[in-house]
Amino acid sequence: MIGVISKPTQLEAVEEFFQLFKTPWEFFRPGEAYSVVIATYGEVSNVRTKLLLVYGPEPKSIDAQVGVIPGRHLESSFLTHRDSSIAIYGGLCTFAGSSKGRPCVMAGTETAGVKINGSDTTVIRLGYDLFDEVEILLTSGQPSANASTPALDAHIHMLRTWILEEGIPLLEIPPIPAGYNFTVSLTHDIDFIGIRQHKFDHTMVGFLYRSTVGAGRNLLRGRITIRRLFETWRAVVSLPLVYLGWARDFWEPFEWYLKAEDGLPATYFLIPFKRRVGERVPGSHASRRATAYDVGDLKDWVTSVSKERCELGVHGLDAWHSAQKGRAELARLGELTGQSGTGIRMHWLLQDANTPGVLEEAGFAYDSTAGYNETVGYRNGTAQVFRPIGVRLLLELPLHIQDGALFYPQRLELSEPQAQERCQSLIDNAIQFGGVLTLLWHDRSHGPERFWGDFYLRLLEQLKSLNVWFGSAGQVVSWFRQRRDVWFERIETPDGVRARLCYEGGEVQPPFRIRVHGPGGGSAAATTGNFVDISWDGKSLEELDLKLPYGAATTLANPAFPRIP
Repeated sequence: MIGVISKPTQLEAVEEFFQLFKTPWEFFRPGEAYSVVIATYGEVSNVRTKLLLVYGPEPKSIDAQVGVIPGRHLESSFLTHRDSSIAIYGGLCTFAGSSKGRPCVMAGTETAGVKINGSDTTVIRLGYDLFDEVEILLTSGQPSANASTPALDAHIHMLRTWILEEGIPLLEIPPIPAGYNFTVSLTHDIDFIGIRQHKFDHTMVGFLYRSTVGAGRNLLRGRITIRRLFETWRAVVSLPLVYLGWARDFWEPFEWYLKAEDGLPATYFLIPFKRRVGERVPGSHASRRATAYDVGDLKDWVTSVSKERCELGVHGLDAWHSAQKGRAELARLGELTGQSGTGIRMHWLLQDANTPGVLEEAGFAYDSTAGYNETVGYRNGTAQVFRPIGVRLLLELPLHIQDGALFYPQRLELSEPQAQERCQSLIDNAIQFGGVLTLLWHDRSHGPERFWGDFYLRLLEQLKSLNVWFGSAGQVVSWFRQRRDVWFERIETPDGVRARLCYEGGEVQPPFRIRVHGPGGGSAAATTGNFVDISWDGKSLEELDLKLPYGAATTLANPAFPRIP
């Protein structure tokens, strides 16, 4: 059991952190013993624990007791823990080289964390505030320059490593369904349903320019092949026939994606009202945000998409700033699908600090706007579904890989080998940390003049080979919501303190992965994985207890741990 001593202003951040690091914990109760104590506030001398982690850039009363000497204060910095680098956003204190203990975290050439081994208690003193970092990541998020690092997941990984290095047993529910390596959610923002709706407007003119002059330039730059150039020109020549209805509309999205994904569940975010720009749209080209279609034009496709286990969500216009307009957008989709509640992703990814609360008030079950237009990666530092600070029910499905960010001019504009390298980095993180990898491929990306469909097909084949669970956005959010519904109850026993799993929800599919890290593994266990995984579908707690390794549930805390001198 982990005891937490936090600042009064950090309660929400603490609770959300332990929804992501799903392990037994509670707010510290004086007089109780804990395997681990995490402190960002207050006096920590009179606690009974085997491992004490003290976070914060401000001086702590324990510093003098353990021989830690504060050094410089930095507004922000990058930390290095072994081979990981993590940005710190909330301020950092380094420690003088004459401090006792050994460095365990570095900020460049300076020490940002020291580990002091005592006879009874190990103290790790960190020069940043963990829960301030959590709150910043889940609200402001990371700048695009740091997008490649899952900072919040890395903070969890560091904490877990330090616990296991002390040989402390640990029970957790990783963000990985049993039987799979990680989760993938395929999503599509539908901004166009065909070029046939665009005659003599900026969309048609832009297509003609990019398919002629732009395609020639891309050939010279090595970005497209001769075959793709001819296919692009063929599309330009066929345009009159497409308008007359005599040729296939090469921008029609649904048939191509349903075939490409071949029965995999996906989520299509649909525009609720055509020819609406929306309010408060930044930029000089705000008028281009209006679309030539809305959900009313897609009645014939709803049945086909639903048969393939796919989901329809709202591609919102004004829901990000107005609950009233959000309710209207949600109702508009409901007229087509018969659903009373679903998820949303804002058109152009518009959002501000109030958006989560506004979307919750409007009645949306989840949001999937938390991503970047200009790059790929982790806006909020995590691959897990999370609850934004300040809301009660709305969950956020983070967006990680977007086609436009990878390939579009004025964004990353990568070649396909470069894009594969970027995607591989995120895949590697998903294998290491778990969570969900959320992909966004737009409606017309498979066709002329973009031709990003081949890359998408190769990416899908790679993901299929990695034994991942493919779920629609709604399915993935529901799985994480069920995981959030599990809690741990502290029970005193003659042998110590037991952390009992509690759950009152429905059956979980795919099942949870209950992971038990054994005691006494030390640093080897922290790096090699000395644990047992148990599959549990949530139906029987008694059955789960029988599967747990002997002693795992009753040794999570030891009342004999001494006080810190």
